[in-house]
Amino acid sequence: MAQLRPRRRHAALALPVGLALTASLGFLPGTASAAAPGTQAKVRTDGPLLSYVVNTGTQRATLDQVKKAVGRNGGSIVESYDKIGVIVAHSKNPEFAKALRAVPGVESAGASRTAPLTPAATTDVGKPEKLKLSKSNALAAARTAKAGKEPLESLQWDLPAIKADKAAKINPGSRKVTVGVIDTGVDDTHPDLAPNFSRSQSASCVTGKADTSAGAWRPYDAKSDYHGTHVAGTIAAARNGVGVAGVAPNTKVSAIKVSTKGGSFFYAESVVCAFVFAADHGIEVTNNSYYVDPWLFNCADDPDQKAIADAVGRATAYADRKGVVNVASAGNSNFDLAAKKIKDTSSPNDTKPVSRDVDPSTCLDVPAQLPGVVTVSATGVNSLKSYYSNYGQGVIDVAAPGGDVRQVPNAPAKDGRILSTMPGGDYAWLQGTSMAGPHVAGVAALLKSTHPKSNPAEIQWILKAQAKNPGCPATAPADAPCTGTKNINSHYGYGIVDALAAVKK
Repeated sequence: MAQLRPRRRHAALALPVGLALTASLGFLPGTASAAAPGTQAKVRTDGPLLSYVVNTGTQRATLDQVKKAVGRNGGSIVESYDKIGVIVAHSKNPEFAKALRAVPGVESAGASRTAPLTPAATTDVGKPEKLKLSKSNALAAARTAKAGKEPLESLQWDLPAIKADKAAKINPGSRKVTVGVIDTGVDDTHPDLAPNFSRSQSASCVTGKADTSAGAWRPYDAKSDYHGTHVAGTIAAARNGVGVAGVAPNTKVSAIKVSTKGGSFFYAESVVCAFVFAADHGIEVTNNSYYVDPWLFNCADDPDQKAIADAVGRATAYADRKGVVNVASAGNSNFDLAAKKIKDTSSPNDTKPVSRDVDPSTCLDVPAQLPGVVTVSATGVNSLKSYYSNYGQGVIDVAAPGGDVRQVPNAPAKDGRILSTMPGGDYAWLQGTSMAGPHVAGVAALLKSTHPKSNPAEIQWILKAQAKNPGCPATAPADAPCTGTKNINSHYGYGIVDALAAVKK
């Protein structure tokens, strides 16, 4: 999200730009307006260039038929993920999605954005606060550092909160396990990340097609695309006598860049590419600290949003079948994701948002609410739900430290946020469910290291069984009531993850 960022932003029912409800001038199979025999009606090309996802059956004949229909209706194929029946296409035909939905074999099709395919302006809706590590705090941390600890580890209240410091002494993670950071890119030259970075499992998926050329996975710009590097440090910053430590400091970490420049937008075609890439390149865990733009919630009754949820859902299911544990942040709007109605005023976030009421049972936050994805809420130093974190009975699976400036730790910096790596060898504090997700991804990597033959469902079961649930607080905030039991509730799901338990067989 940037949402307090990438779990940053997050949707409305305005029609995407260019999809006007006008009569189609293109080829619509089976319609009375078809061109005369031996001819084809002229395809419109007067709309903005948009990106589309087309979801079909996976039979060869069906795929071939749909691919031909893409071209016939003014589209060009960027990539076709035949194994899951998802085609990424571009078109200037404002009737492209409507025409494709009429093609036999197409199950859903829609625009993945409302803004044209041009560089989009940066949006900072809900962007997490950033604070670079001051020299005084760094010196204080160094003075209080103990033997066997990283120089800045005394500022990382989050590690002892899930016993990750103790877990590292037993098993810091296997070199055979890689966590893929699907995000804004990762600075693999950072001294805390370089020892564990896997270049062969990294790529850019920004266009919807994987680019594995050297450095393609790196952030566009250190000042605006820092999010993925921060996430990566929480997962796997090495215990090498430099800076901070990660939850799983001996596992490998890779970068799959999916955001547009400026860390602004995470579109469906990029995310589909990322999950398929992770599945096909031996990645065991993915971290997803974002929601798929431009809709905070993708509603089944809107054809474009349905296509987005369908495409990404096919990709996460494919990754799951290939042995990948997918972890996603729950979001930073303090929404009850189990409520009957949520007011969304932020979508579409790549053009002009409009206000709408959504039912979260049929309008999903993608990928967090997709089947099989581990959904994570955030906590602060007092093990209370972070004030911004989304929650929901039956929606949240587990919780983890995400930071909360309202919960102040007894540490040299007195900062309740999460300290981790930044591009250019730097470090900074951020808060958000974006920071909670990588703690869970790190624990999942430790579980996979301990139980290498376990499948994703088994890893998830162990993750939940080992979590420690504080139970609903005696005085939960009025705007975020806690419901459920001591064992499973709306704030923590099954509980706060436990890294020490994860490394004990």
